[in-house]
Amino acid sequence: METTMTDQQRSSVLPMVIIGILFFIFGFVTWLNGSLIPFLKVICELNEFQALFVTFAFYIAYTFMALPMSYVLRKTGYKNGMALGLAIMAVGALLHIPAALSANFLFFLVGLFVLATGLTILQTASNPYIVHIGPKESAAMRISIMGLINKSAGVIVPIVFTVLILSGIGDFSESYLATLDEVSKAEKLAELSARLVQPYIIIAVILFALIGLVKFSALPELNFDTENSNSVDEKTSITQYPQIILGAIALFAYVGVEVIAGDTIGLYGASLSVPNFSGLTSYTMVFMVLGYIIGVTCIPKYISQEKALIGSAIAGSICIFGVMFASTESTLIADILWGWSGIQVLPDTVTFVALMGLAHALVWPSIWPLALDGLGKFTAQGSALLIMGISGGAILPLVFGKLSLWLDSTQLAYVVGLPCYLFILFYALKGHKLRSW
Repeated sequence: METTMTDQQRSSVLPMVIIGILFFIFGFVTWLNGSLIPFLKVICELNEFQALFVTFAFYIAYTFMALPMSYVLRKTGYKNGMALGLAIMAVGALLHIPAALSANFLFFLVGLFVLATGLTILQTASNPYIVHIGPKESAAMRISIMGLINKSAGVIVPIVFTVLILSGIGDFSESYLATLDEVSKAEKLAELSARLVQPYIIIAVILFALIGLVKFSALPELNFDTENSNSVDEKTSITQYPQIILGAIALFAYVGVEVIAGDTIGLYGASLSVPNFSGLTSYTMVFMVLGYIIGVTCIPKYISQEKALIGSAIAGSICIFGVMFASTESTLIADILWGWSGIQVLPDTVTFVALMGLAHALVWPSIWPLALDGLGKFTAQGSALLIMGISGGAILPLVFGKLSLWLDSTQLAYVVGLPCYLFILFYALKGHKLRSW
């Protein structure tokens, strides 16, 4: 017997807990890239543009696999689809083992693509799940809770990466490796690469365990086919809904700047000789967590989803100007914000990259309910389109990398984020309200 939406609203705690666990795994796997990029840049001897193919291989999977996964969901249902996604992710994690043993960058990219393919089906299923298990006015608050869990994993990942991968390994900077002879250098790189094997085995084991949790849990199945059955709206294609098409573009822009803020801060810090640069992703994630806390506590009680989106777009634009024009030597902003805590401070320009995490934290939770509103039987397809927007994380960091080479300035390359935030502002002010072209 199909579970009704009223029943789901009354019993939303268990689904929230289970999907919260999944969102933690999403975050752990996704934000591991921020630590992997500078690490693989060293062990595979890459330039900045080549290293950013880590994000390309990972996020481009969403573009190619989102629509096929939406059809899989219609066949399997949301619950079985989540279990399938976890199984694919486990395979992707295991593929990292031969990649690490061979230190072959192409193998790493294949493993990342498969891992992200599994994430695609999980994301396609779980986000509309969170939107529809309660009132739509508080959907952004529920997604903010999931985002809080997701980004908390992003805070933890660089710390875990440093402990498991880098502890006791000594200096692994490019400048140090350049001082070694070829034999010593090859031994050092092989030792570094082999450190990745154990963590990915652990990840695979956890993912296989989660399959059982999802498969045998009491997660209710969702049914959107009859949601708009009494509506006079006779639209026959998902492309007839402007709010979802423009929402996917807005998410493309958002995920692009989110990945740039989280995954390039280490590269940028390294270019400025900031100590512990491989762990700088944690700063961006901490600020994103703060942003999600604001979403959980303030939406919809104090601010609407639309106003949260407007504020995010404006704050993000300010951060871009801050990154581009702030000092690369002064640490004044970090001194004021957290210098008193004893935590490592950052140059002002790098601090603004981290602050982008706070600025755009509420974009994802705000866009989903606005874009899915009124789609009915097209919800699975609409969700797939939004998931395809995640490909911004594949393309825009490469644009960033190429710009940094052309301009010979990583700092000025952050200008790529400005048109992204401006489009998000358009969607917040007008785009989400459109119901016809």
